[in-house]
Amino acid sequence: MFSHLDTGKKAEFIDKAKAAREERACDKRRDQAAVQIQSLVRRYLVRCRFNKQIRKEIDALLSIPKEPDAEYKPSFQSATDVFHLLQKFLMVFKEVEDMQRFEYLCRYILATMNSETLTKSVFVSVILSKDLVVSWIDQMKRLLWRSCLYFKTLKPESQRDLKMITCLLHLLITFTSTQSWKFLSAKNGDSLKPGMNQLCKNLMGHLNSKGFYPILQTLLIKGMCKTKPCFKPTTLTAIITIAMRPLIAADLSDNLVTVFLLNILSVPAIVHHIRIMSPDCLVLLMTHRIFKRSLVLLSNNQVTKIIFNTLEGNYALCLLANLIQLGNSEMEGLVESTNQFMYVAIELLGYCQQYVQGKRSNLTYWHPVLGWFAQKTDSSLNEAMPIVTEQLSELWSMKMIRLLFEPLFCYTSTLDSLDVSGRSESASMSTKNFLKKAFDKVSSHQNVSKLKVDSDVVVTTCQACTVYLVALQTLAQLRLDIMAGLCYQDVLLPRLWMMISHIGPQCGLKIFLEVLAGKENNISHPLFYLLQLSCDTAWHIITILDDVEMYEQEQPFPLQMLITISGFLNSFIFHSIWDGHLTVQTACTNEVFNSAHSLLITLYDRDCRRSYTPSNHWLIKDVKTSAFLSELSHNKKSARFLLQRVPHIIPHTERVVLFRKTVLKDKEVLGVLESTRVSPQSTLITVHRSRLIEDGYRHLAALLPNALKGIIRVKFVNEQGLDEAGIDQDGVFKEFLEETIKRVFDPSLNLFKATAEQKLYPSPTSYLQENHLALFEFVGRMLGKAVYEGIVVDVPFASFFLSQLLGHRHSATYSSMDELPSLDPELYKSLTYVKHYKGDVVDLDLTFSYDEDIMGKLVTHELIPGGKAISVTNENRINYLHLMAHFKMRVLIKEQSNAFIHGFKSIISSEWLEMFSAPELQKLISGDTTDIDLEDLRKHTQYYGGFHNSHRVIGWLWDILENDFTPHERSLFLKFVTSCSKAPLLGFAHLEPPFSIRCVEVSDDQDTGDTVGSVLKGFFNIRKRDPVGRLPTSSTCFNLLKLPNYQKKSTLREKLRYSITSNTGFELS
Repeated sequence: MFSHLDTGKKAEFIDKAKAAREERACDKRRDQAAVQIQSLVRRYLVRCRFNKQIRKEIDALLSIPKEPDAEYKPSFQSATDVFHLLQKFLMVFKEVEDMQRFEYLCRYILATMNSETLTKSVFVSVILSKDLVVSWIDQMKRLLWRSCLYFKTLKPESQRDLKMITCLLHLLITFTSTQSWKFLSAKNGDSLKPGMNQLCKNLMGHLNSKGFYPILQTLLIKGMCKTKPCFKPTTLTAIITIAMRPLIAADLSDNLVTVFLLNILSVPAIVHHIRIMSPDCLVLLMTHRIFKRSLVLLSNNQVTKIIFNTLEGNYALCLLANLIQLGNSEMEGLVESTNQFMYVAIELLGYCQQYVQGKRSNLTYWHPVLGWFAQKTDSSLNEAMPIVTEQLSELWSMKMIRLLFEPLFCYTSTLDSLDVSGRSESASMSTKNFLKKAFDKVSSHQNVSKLKVDSDVVVTTCQACTVYLVALQTLAQLRLDIMAGLCYQDVLLPRLWMMISHIGPQCGLKIFLEVLAGKENNISHPLFYLLQLSCDTAWHIITILDDVEMYEQEQPFPLQMLITISGFLNSFIFHSIWDGHLTVQTACTNEVFNSAHSLLITLYDRDCRRSYTPSNHWLIKDVKTSAFLSELSHNKKSARFLLQRVPHIIPHTERVVLFRKTVLKDKEVLGVLESTRVSPQSTLITVHRSRLIEDGYRHLAALLPNALKGIIRVKFVNEQGLDEAGIDQDGVFKEFLEETIKRVFDPSLNLFKATAEQKLYPSPTSYLQENHLALFEFVGRMLGKAVYEGIVVDVPFASFFLSQLLGHRHSATYSSMDELPSLDPELYKSLTYVKHYKGDVVDLDLTFSYDEDIMGKLVTHELIPGGKAISVTNENRINYLHLMAHFKMRVLIKEQSNAFIHGFKSIISSEWLEMFSAPELQKLISGDTTDIDLEDLRKHTQYYGGFHNSHRVIGWLWDILENDFTPHERSLFLKFVTSCSKAPLLGFAHLEPPFSIRCVEVSDDQDTGDTVGSVLKGFFNIRKRDPVGRLPTSSTCFNLLKLPNYQKKSTLREKLRYSITSNTGFELS
């Protein structure tokens, strides 16, 4: 057609043909799309007309009133017509658009069901037609399930939604039971009942299979887990009734009870609301023994595990709370199933504890009962938690405690015919007397009934103890409340210890050790749960007892029983480690061991403050001290651990020896002993006597701790500015140290204040001094240096400050209230009055604040944020007492104490001090408080200048000290010579420099010491006339007494008494 010359025209022709073909195809597709769109539009319009027509018909049927609150009175049509119309309506139904229509449809159906006879308008009459029965049942299932689905979106806090919820619940109530079908009571109604009942069961089964219970759970949580519940009593009753029907119909099958536990009894505080709002439902739960049936099911460990894993921590706790309250309501079931209840409580609490521990991480949320863990708590649960806490508190109510420990109460009641259930004052006193007699009997080792470890009363009591121990560990934020319940009115605690005392001699020590020895580190035996709870509760109550309650009223134990308990704990702690029953590593983390240790140390601390035990009570007599020290010298772990945890088991003097050996080793390491080097490095300082503190601070404050531990040599400059003669052989430094300490601890300097008993503590107003904190640190270092060198100084500290120095305030056993009398006895008396005030404490007009007069200006300190506006009440007064005591003893002097302690511990390690109690630390600082041992002093006295042990004047001196001087005068004599009124802890053999007496008739350059030659030389040089004009003098830096050679004993007595009482004679020889 085309020649080779027309190639271009050919290509053009092909392109045009292709374009035409594509245009025809596009037109075809456009026509098809137009047809399809028209089809869809027509279909949509038809569907809209159809939907509109159906809705128009349904609206005509329902006759929805224009006013929402108007009474609904529909005109009934044939139930068959309504059924067919509903079939169409359900085809076009839309949840949001048709919500109101659905509500009124339910109202319409419910209205037809109120008929007294089965007329054609009654909606259920459709099932009488065999052709429609299956379709009607299917339609009814759809209607009921649609009602359930609405529960997910409706909001109970909205009155409009609440009204619809009530209507839907009414529909569910009506078609899950025939109880409300009036026409069945009419003639021929009985013949219909079996079929109708089966119909309702069919409908219930369908709802249950679709997930009916989780929807009810959601509805309950939305409506009841509020500060103020949204549901009315009738609504709650309807929900619980509906929830119970499948259970009753299935005869409480395991599967449905499990579902009921998971979805209904796990709703926060649901039993609480049922008890208050719907007593009939509570009766329903009790009638069908839901509590007992639940316990039977949960006693299966596998079921409990499945339920917990489904619920997780929060709702498992709510399940337990509901079970506790339900059990308290259904007391008969609780009594019958006490052991099962305890098992279930232990299991659920244990799972909660494991869950919380497993969920701990850096990103955690606060739970008001369980503490911190990584599961966010929803807002509804937070709102319900106060009520859940109230439910849980029924576990430690006196009613529940008496029930769980009933075998224990029965056992103790058999010891005496006394009825201990009364709560009157006289009954309380009778109980106290009864317990005292029982404890006295045990303490005096009289014949008591020995309980077998495997007896029912011991086993059941141990199980009850386990319940409360797991509760204490799991419900961390309720620990104080649980303890308060267990210790209430001293009903349980004395009986627990009475049981322990009846297990065997010494509170069953042998039995406990035998159980422990059965398997290494076996401390999981139920018997130890009894011991742990007994220790924990006793520790709790003893830490809050004041002296009047503990020593005079003897609450909760007679003092004799405290002696028995402390002796048992002391031996148990010692032997469990010493005999190898527990390894050191296990003991550090074991709760039973730590509980027993905490109570032991609390009892020991109380004894240190005010003794109630016999002499040497705390020493372990089963093992020789030498054997223990031998193990310690070989660095055995068990001995080291015991010395750290219970140092009081070996005598105090032995611990002081250990302390001195530790210091000696430290000196060897630092190379500051004469034996370690020919000439150890020393620090020389020059101090002007008029600027003792200032020069000392300037030279020594900047020294590193290790340098300060070394040799410090002092050169004094006198008032005239001249260097004083003399070589420092530790004597001049001793004088410097003593004089420095004497001045800085003088209350007039305002670094320290004195209590009414003249005990010292940091002054709260020390900030008036420039650089007061640096001075405190310096003073702490100087005192530490004195203790380090074994120089006793007469500085009596207040007991509470010694406890801070030891670090006891960080201990769990420390109580500020206990220490308060050592600071302010009057304040302690006032706070004790508040504690025991019988009326309403609000009447005393106290707030959580403290007013202090500072230089004429009244300053108010708040004990807690906003404390000025918070009144002290009967409920919070114990907290107020401890906060006030803590504020006075710690907060006011926190900076001063920290600075002093930092300085002191830069020289004396904290580990070195762990061996001592507060009174023992005071002895370490100031020496022994007992009367001076003159025999020991004479034995270790050195004589110079012609004096010797058999010299007439020396004989007179010792005779005067022993027979003529009072103990107080002997103390003054020792202070006159050594500057300290107390003897060294280890005796005068350890006094540095040694105690010396010199005859002042011989000059220093003639004195060669206590030799035969010097004695003879002194004898010829001593003048024969009586030096009645001279007084005895001393050089405290050398512990030297300078004594004239008096010719009469009476002269010596008179002059010596005058010198020691006049504070004269302190000079450098």
